[in-house]
Amino acid sequence: MKKHKIWKLRHWILLGYLVPVVALILSAGATVVNVHQLATTLEEVKRAREVKEDIDHVNLNVQIMSRATRGYLLQRNPTSLLDFNKAKTDYMALIDELNAKVTSEAQLQNLTEVKALIDQFIDVHQNMITLVNENQSQEGVQAWRESNGRALNSEIDSLILAMEQIEDEIVATDEALQVEALRRLQLTLISAAALSVILSTLIGTLIVIKASRIMDQAAGEIASSASEIAASVEQQERTSSQQVASMSETSTTMDELGASSRQSAEQAEAAAAGAQQALALAEGGTLAVERSLEGMTALREKVDAIADQILRLSEQTSQIGGISGLVSDLANQTNMLALNAAVEAVRAGEHGRGFAVVSGEIRKLADQSKRSAEKINALVADIQTAINSTVMVTDEGTKKVEEGVKIAEETADAFAGVADAVNNVVLNSQQISLNIKQQAVAIQQVVSAMNSLNTGAQETASGISQIKIGTHQLNESAVQLKMAI
Repeated sequence: MKKHKIWKLRHWILLGYLVPVVALILSAGATVVNVHQLATTLEEVKRAREVKEDIDHVNLNVQIMSRATRGYLLQRNPTSLLDFNKAKTDYMALIDELNAKVTSEAQLQNLTEVKALIDQFIDVHQNMITLVNENQSQEGVQAWRESNGRALNSEIDSLILAMEQIEDEIVATDEALQVEALRRLQLTLISAAALSVILSTLIGTLIVIKASRIMDQAAGEIASSASEIAASVEQQERTSSQQVASMSETSTTMDELGASSRQSAEQAEAAAAGAQQALALAEGGTLAVERSLEGMTALREKVDAIADQILRLSEQTSQIGGISGLVSDLANQTNMLALNAAVEAVRAGEHGRGFAVVSGEIRKLADQSKRSAEKINALVADIQTAINSTVMVTDEGTKKVEEGVKIAEETADAFAGVADAVNNVVLNSQQISLNIKQQAVAIQQVVSAMNSLNTGAQETASGISQIKIGTHQLNESAVQLKMAI
């Protein structure tokens, strides 16, 4: 059902239930207010009546004290004295109660005046009782006359009567308020009930109209939807028939694809076996290259050792040349010394002739040492030249060995790369073979699923026919519902 408006049927129904509840709540609230006001008024009436009763009791106690005093003046009866004291005590208690209960300003003023008069009254009568106790009854009577006791009693009675009238007015006002509160309560209840009935009737009518409209519209939409569904079902029925034929063809194609997948799996296994043989050959080549690399490494170490020996020989030859140079320098210095010695011998004359002969021999030895040192230097230079040539040849051999090592390493790396590539080919071939096997299994499963889908399509076609029948029945039901509305 389409959502045409914000206010739906359930909202109207909820409103129909809500109105009586709201009316009941409002009436209950008004009732509570009126009842509270009525209770307050009743309490005020009760208080006013109690105040009036207390005022009456005050008046009664005043009269009791007056009679007791007169009786005590006449007969001096102890009972009269007890009555006076009891009336006095009751009066004091009543005055305290009245002070607590009276709320009107006028009444409080009257109560203050009455209390002052009664206190004066009690003082007069207490004085009279004292005179009687002193056997002065006549003086007591005279004191009562002088104090104008009758006028005092009359004034007290007037004030008490005024207070009673005020309380009567308060009671009458409160009773009128009670009647008004009861009338308002009755009017509130009647108004709430009438308003609830009227609103409930209006909303109920609106709900019925709304429900009828919605159901009429829903029936039309159901009929339209049923027609559309019927057309769609017919189209789906034709489509299902075509799907059944397509699934049969697909099943045949999947069977052929399964046979092709099995053949591809066999070829992949053969390729994996060939790749495995190539991997074995590549591993053999790698081992041969590794052995060559080990021989080249040993040769490089030996050439390095020869180079080290030649370098040490060159250093030693250099040391011999240095020693020969020292010998030549020593011969030159000796020759100079011999020459100096000959000069000194000539100066010495006859005494230095022997020393001149020795110096001459020394010069001869120095010359021979110098010539020997020069020959040694020439031999050392030749040896140094030969050593340098040998060093250069050794360096060339070292370079050739290093080039051979690099070539062997590159050959080893190439064989290792070939082995890795062949290994990857083996792994890929094995993975391809496994995948093709899995594909063959999956194709077989797809064939089974296609068969199941074929069966399901046939069942779907049968179910669509049943849906078509149900749709026609739904259409008829919608038409009947629309006619019923």
